[in-house]
Amino acid sequence: MHDLTYAPAGATCPAERVWAEGLDGFRRFETSVVIGDGEQVWEAARQAVLCWGVKRRSGFRVVPDGTVAVGAEYRVSVGWGPLSVHEPVRVVAVVDTEDRCGFAYGTLPGHPVCGEEAFVVHRRPDGTVEFTLRSLTRPAPTGFWRTIFPILLVTQRHYRRRYLRALLR
Repeated sequence: MHDLTYAPAGATCPAERVWAEGLDGFRRFETSVVIGDGEQVWEAARQAVLCWGVKRRSGFRVVPDGTVAVGAEYRVSVGWGPLSVHEPVRVVAVVDTEDRCGFAYGTLPGHPVCGEEAFVVHRRPDGTVEFTLRSLTRPAPTGFWRTIFPILLVTQRHYRRRYLRALLR
């Protein structure tokens, strides 16, 4: 098992309603969108987020398949054949309560960037269901990806838009 490329793990605080702090040296990002209301929307979003639905619906492949688990390592890929980009990650936090559900994953060596990303669905007392995306990003510690970090930031913005639409189906 490899060490994460940053510390501390869980810095995106997926269990917390309010994310108070980021990490020095990282680009902090957080936004939320309303995806619907009611028990059916909540349950569908909950199931999707816990099975990598946000990433999969945004065009990524995730191996292995199944429900997220703290400490489990995954290979997230996008692209086709030799033009694929592979992102080794580890799930560092999972929350699953009656009104908040989601997880955070951290980057492992070989990932194009360094940091953490969290996908969280939560419901308000009035039944409104929201999806929140949080991330902390900085250049990878070494290698090719570090040299093209500005290009990766453009790509990251593209995929964030896809993530925010992924649970609206």
